[in-house]
Amino acid sequence: MSDDHIHQKATFGEKDTVPSPSTHSEQELATTYGINERSLLRKLDIHLLPAVCILYLLSFLDRANVANARLEGLTTDLHITPNQYLTGLTLFFIGYILFEVFWNVILKRIGPKLWLPSTTLAFGIVATLQGVIVYNGGNSGLAGFFVVRFMLGVAEGALFPGVVFYLSMWYKRAERQYRVALFFAMASLAGAFGGILAYGIAFMDGVGGYRGWRWIFILEGILTCLVAISAYCFVADWPSKAKFVSEDERAFINARLKADSDATQNEGFSWSNVVLALKDPKVWLYNFVFHTLSLPLYTLSLFLPSIIAALGYKTWQAQLLTVPPYALAAILTVVYAIVSERYGIRAPFIIFSTTTAIIGYCILLGNTNPTHRPGVSYTGVFFAAAGIYPSVALGLSWPAMNVSGQTKRAAANGLQITIGNLGAVIGTQIYRATDGPRYIVGHSVALAYLIMNIVVVSTLWWLLSKINRERDEKARLEPEILEGEWKGDTDPRWRFRV
Repeated sequence: MSDDHIHQKATFGEKDTVPSPSTHSEQELATTYGINERSLLRKLDIHLLPAVCILYLLSFLDRANVANARLEGLTTDLHITPNQYLTGLTLFFIGYILFEVFWNVILKRIGPKLWLPSTTLAFGIVATLQGVIVYNGGNSGLAGFFVVRFMLGVAEGALFPGVVFYLSMWYKRAERQYRVALFFAMASLAGAFGGILAYGIAFMDGVGGYRGWRWIFILEGILTCLVAISAYCFVADWPSKAKFVSEDERAFINARLKADSDATQNEGFSWSNVVLALKDPKVWLYNFVFHTLSLPLYTLSLFLPSIIAALGYKTWQAQLLTVPPYALAAILTVVYAIVSERYGIRAPFIIFSTTTAIIGYCILLGNTNPTHRPGVSYTGVFFAAAGIYPSVALGLSWPAMNVSGQTKRAAANGLQITIGNLGAVIGTQIYRATDGPRYIVGHSVALAYLIMNIVVVSTLWWLLSKINRERDEKARLEPEILEGEWKGDTDPRWRFRV
């Protein structure tokens, strides 16, 4: 690696330039091991991404289908008031955030091949149980609803941060964003599928003596369980243990990761490395990037059917009308990831995408008579979905690329989801039935959060660029610091991706 490359700057607004401690270029590594890197990446994508994408699609489907079930009579049959329903949504996120960091510690210890399918099977079982909650008078239906929503959150909390960390152990830093974004695109795809499935399953109302909303939970939960059981066969392990790569490919994977990050280091678990994540102000900025997005993200996914129904549409129409905004969001999430990766920058794309969502909420708030002009509000929903989902995908991939030290990164990924989803906890309480059809309070809070997101992203962009410039200058004055073993993200050779 030339000195010019090592000293190349990653300044405010410039494309990523991240030096590594390795003295071997990628071309030299490929020649040494006789491996075509592009072909290997395709092989990794084929063996790794479909599995985790399917698991996350089912995860998001199982957490958000409660919105579809509500339209089909869940709250009426269980004698749950609108405010009690909101509390049930809140309990999901409380369960979700409680063990985020701890779940990643377990993942690092027992491996993804066992852990990821097991946690999927767990939340699949709980999701199915939502369909058999009974009402025997009093608060029996309410108690059952509260318990299963909380336990669903506990079970689902392990998957997302686990997969983000898992992918960081296979791909180089520059390659992670697209994969994480593609993985997260399953969230919006789940919303689209959820609307279609709910529309179809609702016709089973009365089959076996069960209401349609029960069949939504039961069938989608059983599907999750079946996929989870098969996942024990198709989820790959860590690179050192995976069976689908040859020994030469394994050696090449280790070499290319060693030249780029810490993914091949044999780092034992230490609570001191967890503390490093807690003490790093940059980690907290990553947390608040997601926190300011999670409130609009989850309020949209959990309340969209109700928001559309409040515009005057029938239940079956509202179920189907949720599909197009989610489909657009899924497409744009992938497009943003590809373009952002190609240009090597994230912050400007997050800001632009978040601005798109801001326009959407301004349209929603500006429509003073949504029942007479439902098309205007529906247009606002398109803008909101098209802006929120790409921003979340890019924001969630940021610490996976910028936090070094395996345990520190695992803790940072878990912490980001924990702090981020506190926004979802707040969001579950602000869309009250009495506020429809304009939902001024809910839309206003979501709008304020999106504006704060732009402030946080801009601050993080400035800070990372400043640190990169300082390290460039230090490397120029003290060239001896460019030698030695990798020291994580405090290493003077480390350049943060902006």
